[in-house]
Amino acid sequence: MQFIDECTIFVRGGDGGDGCAAFRREPGRPRGGPAGGDGGNGGSVILVADPQRSTLLDLTYRREYRAERGIAGQGRDRYGRSGEDLIVEVPAGVVIKDSEGTVLCDLATAGQRFVAAQGGHGGRGNIHFATSTWQAPEFAEPGTPGEERTLKLELKLLADVGLLGYPNVGKSSLIARVSRVRPKIANYPFTTLVPNLGVVSLPLGSRVSDRSFVLADLPGLIEGAHQGLGLGHRFLRHLQRTRVLIHLIELSSEPDRSPLRDFDTLNEELRRFDPELSQRPQVVVLTKTDLSETRDAFPALQEQFAKRGVELWSISAATGDGLAPLMDEVYRRTKEQPVRSSTAA
Repeated sequence: MQFIDECTIFVRGGDGGDGCAAFRREPGRPRGGPAGGDGGNGGSVILVADPQRSTLLDLTYRREYRAERGIAGQGRDRYGRSGEDLIVEVPAGVVIKDSEGTVLCDLATAGQRFVAAQGGHGGRGNIHFATSTWQAPEFAEPGTPGEERTLKLELKLLADVGLLGYPNVGKSSLIARVSRVRPKIANYPFTTLVPNLGVVSLPLGSRVSDRSFVLADLPGLIEGAHQGLGLGHRFLRHLQRTRVLIHLIELSSEPDRSPLRDFDTLNEELRRFDPELSQRPQVVVLTKTDLSETRDAFPALQEQFAKRGVELWSISAATGDGLAPLMDEVYRRTKEQPVRSSTAA
């Protein structure tokens, strides 16, 4: 399925039905009085968070959502039927904004509802306007129009832990090793084009466990991502709900890169995108320690990061070395952090 994480839709509540101006016409009662019923209320457009949905793809095929209008009132005191509400299912984790970018609602939990467009009220029939001095009112209220507006929907994945790192640093290999997700893995940059979610159960490999968390693998980031460079900028917002970040670094052969510089660069990208996100707890991990040059460089790198007050971990997704203690540490830190339902832009 194609991954779509933002879209724009138009919603309109149903108009309220008009009230009716009518009079009784019965044998022997030529002036039987007013008998016009009320119009029915218009239906509302309601967005509902569905945990079974993972993309906004369906909403890109249908951009307008209009609820049913109310039926007009009729004579003989008959009220019009109200219009049906229109229920639109969206993935849990969708943030709803108006056309000016103001956040209206964050559908962060399954089953949560948001009235996107309120239906209009039905007009009152002339039975409501009769008085002792005006016993035959010849008018009724019209129904009010339903609310209409354009909404922007943005999906933010509901994950406990996010993987952060440059392209090809080993994020997909890690999530494939610790969960049942099988993303595309290849030896070239930007292999991951869409986010992947996996459930990590501890101890690793267990099918049922009380100790588990959801891990998100996002496309790799590069310098300038907050300005739109590379692919990761499109998915940075998916990190905003995470409680902990696993920051993967590697010993790159590129002359302008080093583990410490990569670490600083991506943290600066996080800060520019969302200052609060840059303060999220991170577990910093050196990957690919199955390579001798990486393994040999680890002690010196560990000392460099220690001077920054950062504990450096090491793993090899290829051999599984270091994965179990790393996942235990990530789980421990996750439990120390609150669940987040960010509505940041």
